Amino acid sequence: MPEKKRCGWVRDEYDRHYHDTEWGVPEHDDRKLFEFLILEGMQAGLTWNLILKRREAMREAFDGFDYEVIAGYGEEKKAELMQNQGIIRNRRKIDALVTNAAAFMAVQREFGSFDAYLWNWVDGKPIKGGWKAEAEMPATSPLSDALSRDLKKRGFKFVGSTICYSYLQAAGLLNDHVEGCAFAG
Repeated sequence: MPEKKRCGWVRDEYDRHYHDTEWGVPEHDDRKLFEFLILEGMQAGLTWNLILKRREAMREAFDGFDYEVIAGYGEEKKAELMQNQGIIRNRRKIDALVTNAAAFMAVQREFGSFDAYLWNWVDGKPIKGGWKAEAEMPATSPLSDALSRDLKKRGFKFVGSTICYSYLQAAGLLNDHVEGCAFAG
C-alpha cells in the first residue's frame, strides 16, 4: 500500500505524527489549547521540529501544561526550569509561560472557557486554506493580526501575528493542508 501524500514540511516521525493527528484538527479542550499556545511561543526563532522533539520534556517540566499550576510558578521554579536541558531554556519564554497561564485563566473567567473565546474568532467553524502549494500559504493573515492584538491587550506574551497564525493552524481553526494532502479534508 503506497504511503499517504502529506504536506511538504513533513520530514520525520515527529512531524508525521503531529501532521497526521493534530495539525488542522479542530481542538476544543482548554488544556490542549493552552499547550499549543505555549509550544507556539516556545517555537519563536526555532524550528517546529525541535519543539516537537522537546514536547514531552516540556510536558513533564510544565506540570502537564496545567495552567493553574503554571500560573503559580515563582522564581525558584523558573530557576529550576532554566537548568532543565530537555526544554527551551529562554528566560523570556519561561516568564511568558507564567504570564500566559494567568492571562489564559482570565480569558476563561470572562468567556466561560478559552475554547469559547478562541472559536468565536471563526464563528465556530474551521477555515479551509485551499492552498495548492505551501509557497502560497501566508505566515500571517488579518485574522492572526487581530487575534495577536487582542491577546497582547489581554496581557499575553509571545503572541505575534506569525505565532498566532501557527497557533490557529495547530488548534484547527485553520486547515492549511495543501491540496493533494491525504489530510486536507
